[in-house]
Amino acid sequence: MTKCMVSWSSGKDSAWMVHVLRRRSDIPLAGLLTTINEPAQRVAMHAVRVELLQAQADALGLPLWMLPIPSPCPNDVYERVMADAVRRAAAEGFTQIAFGDLFLRDIRRYREERLAGTGLTPLFPLFHEDDSATPALAREMIAGGLCARITCVDPKQLDRRFAGREFDAALLGDLPASVDPCGERGEFHSFAYKGPMFNGEIPIKNGITLERDGFVFTDLELGS
Repeated sequence: MTKCMVSWSSGKDSAWMVHVLRRRSDIPLAGLLTTINEPAQRVAMHAVRVELLQAQADALGLPLWMLPIPSPCPNDVYERVMADAVRRAAAEGFTQIAFGDLFLRDIRRYREERLAGTGLTPLFPLFHEDDSATPALAREMIAGGLCARITCVDPKQLDRRFAGREFDAALLGDLPASVDPCGERGEFHSFAYKGPMFNGEIPIKNGITLERDGFVFTDLELGS
């Protein structure tokens, strides 16, 4: 019997992947796996507070595995933490782990190599051969009722003013042609707070926006 873990970033791609997988009857989802910047108590890279992450897990009805990592995190430390989590998952009967990667083949190959022989089969439900599919995918997410907020922007690729904006049709229209509509090359990261994958909306509000370590972050807070 299959049992699937979701590699959960807190963003729109992870959320849409859950929606896609839940429309299938052969892949039962049984958990979320997220790396946490331990000193900051936030989702690594997305900089989302752990209380918001837990709110997502509650709205998905799935148990959350939070994996603390240092900041900065050497690659060997990251790989050791992930290997421990994979061993635990296999011991608890998981057979698959799903990733929200869209078209970057080197990342997919890295995951496949690391999971080889572990007992966990990697799944890539949203993956396409190149970046030509992401404009349609972004529109599909929005039309499907997914709501997300931009939490992190790489100012080397996208103007800092996009931080804190809604991931919506207006944003897609404003993105420069050089930026992937789903931010797959790291141009931006997001927090999903509403959609068909959740049992209700997670109330959020924008906090401060600041620049740190070369990235621009908008701090999201739980609303009322």
